[in-house]
Amino acid sequence: MKAYIVNELTHPSKLTIQTVPSPQAGSGEVLVDVHSAALNFFDILQSLGKYQNQPPLPFILGSEFAGRISQDSPIPEGCPFKKGDRVFGAAQGAFAEVVKAKWQSLLPLPDHLSYEQGAGLFVTWPTSYEALVGRAELKAGEWVLVTAAAGGVGIAAVQLAKALGAKVIAAAGSQAKLDVCKKYGGADHVVDYTKKDWQKEVLKITGGKGVDVVYDPVGKIQESLKCIAWKGRALVVGFAAGNIEKLPLNLVLLKNISIVGIHWGAYTVKEAEHIPVVWKDLLELLSSGKATPVVYDTVYPLEKLVDGLRALEKRETWGKVTVSVRAPSTKL
Repeated sequence: MKAYIVNELTHPSKLTIQTVPSPQAGSGEVLVDVHSAALNFFDILQSLGKYQNQPPLPFILGSEFAGRISQDSPIPEGCPFKKGDRVFGAAQGAFAEVVKAKWQSLLPLPDHLSYEQGAGLFVTWPTSYEALVGRAELKAGEWVLVTAAAGGVGIAAVQLAKALGAKVIAAAGSQAKLDVCKKYGGADHVVDYTKKDWQKEVLKITGGKGVDVVYDPVGKIQESLKCIAWKGRALVVGFAAGNIEKLPLNLVLLKNISIVGIHWGAYTVKEAEHIPVVWKDLLELLSSGKATPVVYDTVYPLEKLVDGLRALEKRETWGKVTVSVRAPSTKL
């Protein structure tokens, strides 16, 4: 099969597609024919050896995917899937034609979603949902500021906040990305956070009150504290800009605010029983049509994976960036 193998830690731009043996399923694992795989910033970090989850060398890059249970896959005892079922999930080695995965790391792909839409669901959407609902306890009618709002987790957070009845201000760094936030996310207002004193615009939009919730996957918590409301909650989702912030705790005290973290991957170890609850609510919401996964308009072929990662690293993309592993796919 074709796959991207990391033989030595390097920038992913130096990787080339290779032909390798197909994986062999282990205990509790199934084989999935990958139709589409999603690109994440942590794929770049993993290729460089800078991610918190580093498999031993050599390894196949990639994590999120959507496809079908392979016809030659074993079906472990207790596994609810059968050969040919459409699934989405996460497992190391998604940038390949076939991936092996624990069946517990898979979910049925809803009929109305394409493989490209499904490929980017497993990490992004539960992160945003649990952040807003479980950690920030978002209420209908509250103001939410989403930074890097045109990105994968950002655009999901915009849609989810809207579906939950919030008023959403989407912040991004270019007019094109702000247009994406309005067109695909349904943001009520947009703000360019590259402009000086952009927080004043947020305060003006909210009538001077400020936002109740800040959702930040990029590293702009400190800047956002200038426009957060009394008893606001600031969600630390990630540091895509590469800077881990040091916060002025005097503002935390004076505004009576909460700084709240969300690490969805840790729920597998710390709170596994909560994961099905989140997915039940999420899949119901997606089926209702109130939120729809947004896929970047360039779907890269597997052979052009490096181009997609390069565009993602330069923050030229929006929504979820995907590669088509097999023939251009439909939802059927």
